[in-house]
Amino acid sequence: MTILTPTSKPVSSASLPDVPQGAAPAGLPDVATLSRLATAFFTALPGSATPALASLGSGGGESLSAGLPVAAPVLASASNPAPPGSPFAGPGGTGTGVPGLSLPQGKAAGTNLLPSSPTHVLSLGNRVPALAPHAVSQNNLPDSVTTAAPALEPRFGGAALGVGAPDATQRDQSAVSPFYFLRDAGASSGASRELPLPLPGHDVPTAESLGLPALDDLRSFNGRERSVSTGSESDRNGSFYFLDHARAPHSNEHVPKTGSAHPPFDVNAIRRDFPILQERVNGRQLVWFDNAATTQKPQSVIDRLSYFYEHENSNIHRAAHALAGRATDAYEGARDTVRRFIGAASAEEIIFVRGTTEGINLIAKTWGVQNVGEGDEIIVSHLEHHANIVPWQQLAAQKGATLRVIPVDDSGQVRLDEYQKLLNSRTKIVSVTQVSNALGTVVPVQEIVAMAHRAGARAVVDGAQSVSHMRVNVQEIDADFFVFSGHKLFGPTGIGVVYGKRDLLEDMPPWQGGGNMIADVTFEKTVFQAPPNRFEAGTGNIADAVGLGAAIDYVTRVGIENIGRYEHDLLEYATSVLQPVPGVRLIGTAKDKASVLSFVLKGYETEEVGQALNEEGIAVRSGHHCAQPILRRFGVEATVRPSLAFYNTCDEVDRLVSVVRRLSSRR
Repeated sequence: MTILTPTSKPVSSASLPDVPQGAAPAGLPDVATLSRLATAFFTALPGSATPALASLGSGGGESLSAGLPVAAPVLASASNPAPPGSPFAGPGGTGTGVPGLSLPQGKAAGTNLLPSSPTHVLSLGNRVPALAPHAVSQNNLPDSVTTAAPALEPRFGGAALGVGAPDATQRDQSAVSPFYFLRDAGASSGASRELPLPLPGHDVPTAESLGLPALDDLRSFNGRERSVSTGSESDRNGSFYFLDHARAPHSNEHVPKTGSAHPPFDVNAIRRDFPILQERVNGRQLVWFDNAATTQKPQSVIDRLSYFYEHENSNIHRAAHALAGRATDAYEGARDTVRRFIGAASAEEIIFVRGTTEGINLIAKTWGVQNVGEGDEIIVSHLEHHANIVPWQQLAAQKGATLRVIPVDDSGQVRLDEYQKLLNSRTKIVSVTQVSNALGTVVPVQEIVAMAHRAGARAVVDGAQSVSHMRVNVQEIDADFFVFSGHKLFGPTGIGVVYGKRDLLEDMPPWQGGGNMIADVTFEKTVFQAPPNRFEAGTGNIADAVGLGAAIDYVTRVGIENIGRYEHDLLEYATSVLQPVPGVRLIGTAKDKASVLSFVLKGYETEEVGQALNEEGIAVRSGHHCAQPILRRFGVEATVRPSLAFYNTCDEVDRLVSVVRRLSSRR
């Protein structure tokens, strides 16, 4: 018999010395030492250093480790390179929380971030600016303060701060299976292609930054069609039979279909960002279908408001102390966020107001009073909210002007041919909604604005119902003014925006007088500041402007196009299951609609339907929706209005339809 020693030299069994039973031959370890080695080996973490092989035996025998590389010894306790507040801090201190596992400084994401706030809270790490970069990682890139994608839950590893070092041994994620135990199944005999690990962007950390499979790769398994080879573990494409069942969608789940060119939309991950959706009403989980009235707020917005009041609260401008500087930076930063979101040319074109209603009143009582005279004409559409009717009626009455109305067809879409007939040299201003709050109709505002300009008129676009559903670019629309409210964009109430072209704003008189909007005051004369300060008299809604900026950041991370696609599919599904219910009449059936359903049920008042839905925890709006003229155009005084957002689901739609069906069957 031949025995291989640790030095790989063949040894004949005849050459072994005689030893007592139970004792190890000279030069070889005893059983106890082998047991210790085995225990150390099998308890080591995957990928960690192998324990050093101590010299074994006695009497000058040959060491077992001879001819082998000596690894670093196992430490008795875990190292703690992570600073306080790091997402990698362990439960007992500032380490990894895993014995034997350390995170080298600057190599692992987030380990060289320094808390700049003494009250840094771990759960807010991806929502507030509590960390500041202070070092350079080993890949020569500074750590960055980043925010987690809303579909990633920060308390469970979704908020990866900083950047990860590129790993040259990482394979192209698109070329290999996202499951570690399958990655070598389809490998060719040749050397595998090696690409550096992509670095995450500044705003959204990625799984790749931590060396994990990309989310799109994991999700793509649900969409790939693979044939099953009977009696074979894998087919020629490398798929495995035991994965096919997992890829098959559940037949009892209603999921809006999305285009194959786009990644799946994870509505459940989105829902986790909105704490109020866990609320229970009448013993049932809340279904929020009143989004056209106001939207719910993600945790990041709630946390941003809290952070402002805890760390930044101050009046803005004109103060030398630190908190005034922080508050001013946050407020003006939110203004620039709005500018980018709607595509304005300059932050000076963004005015903060209380909401869309105040914004339209500001325009009517400044530009309107200055430019509309007796005999002039103002045009609105039949779809308008009262807030885009009443201020123009008041202006017309004050100036002796005439209010004209663009009619709609039987589907609820404006008639451009009739609009063209209304335009003339006396038309001074055209003010229309981009999306009807009562019917959901998407109005072709770009064409309406262009037609107004050809007639020499100015154009106002009410974007209260559009900015949360679709991409808006005020320069492409070429609107002279654009207004919207923060609370319909997942932001706080009491904050809104007026966009105006700079040349128009500079010629407009201020609407209110007071502090913050003046350059100089004497008893003889007041000099006003330039826009936008000229139109922001007094102490503004500072905190909620900052909250609006956080809401826009959240929507931007999700992607407004992703939101629009999902809501469109959800609206199609809701229409397909609600419309066939006996007694249901949908009001507003335009081809181009945002996610609003407006209906009446034969034999019931709208308040009865709304109350029955509320008993099941479903919140809808019932009434005239501050849009009485358009409802009367369709012969009704009120409707039931479920309005959808990107955190709603098909299951919630089914709950609503089941109540309507039950009511329908009774009368």
